[in-house]
Parts: sequence; structure tokens; C-alpha cells
Amino acid sequence: MTDPIADMLIRLENSQAVNKMTVDIPFSEIKYRIAKVLESENFVELVSQKGKDSQKIIRVNLKYKDDKPGIIKTKRISKPGKRTYIANKEIKPIRGGYGISVISTPKGVMSNKEAKSAGLGGEVLFEIY
Repeated sequence: MTDPIADMLIRLENSQAVNKMTVDIPFSEIKYRIAKVLESENFVELVSQKGKDSQKIIRVNLKYKDDKPGIIKTKRISKPGKRTYIANKEIKPIRGGYGISVISTPKGVMSNKEAKSAGLGGEVLFEIY
């Protein structure tokens, strides 16, 4: 069984490692929502959908500051074989506030900061910094 979210994270990390400006990711609704969270939290520059139906992709414009990548490291937390959930009270800052965790809540995919302020918990998908 493959893990499409882990595949997405690896594509992002590898593309930044070789200083690419954009990366294309096969489309799925959850991956698109994750990419939008990364855009709103300033880890990537721009996220857009391209193509139609089965040819649909997510195009991510990567972000660099002083030739340093916007994404340094990602860590998958909840995996297909072992789901990891967190209550609102247990949500803590990642890397002293420099990173975020992406959480799938009943109200949609959001960062740990958004989930904490909305009073929601959920499945912790991954951490990024």
C-alpha cells in the first residue's frame, strides 16, 4: 500500500533539495487542501490546480529565502498502518513555533495553530519546518 501524502511530502522536499521552482503532484482533494495550508503558512509560494479529470495535478510554486528552501524537513506522523490522533488540549507548538503540524479535523485540514484556536483536535498528518 502506498501513502499518497508521504509521496507528496517527499516530492516537495526533493524538489527543494535541487532548487526547482515548481513541482507537480497528482491531484487528490486531501493533498490539495494540505497544499493550501502550506501556502497559507508561507512554506510554499503558490498552489494551483491544472488539467481536467484524470489528468488533474496540483502545481506548487516553491519558496526560497536567501537561497534557503522554505521547507527544511517534513515528518509523517499518522500513517495508513497507524493513525495518530490528538485532542485540542494536547496540541503544542512545533520547533518553538517555527514549524507547524497539519491536522485533519472535522472542519477540514488545518494547521495546529488554526486547530488550537478553533478548539478542534483530529488526526495529525505530519509536521513540517
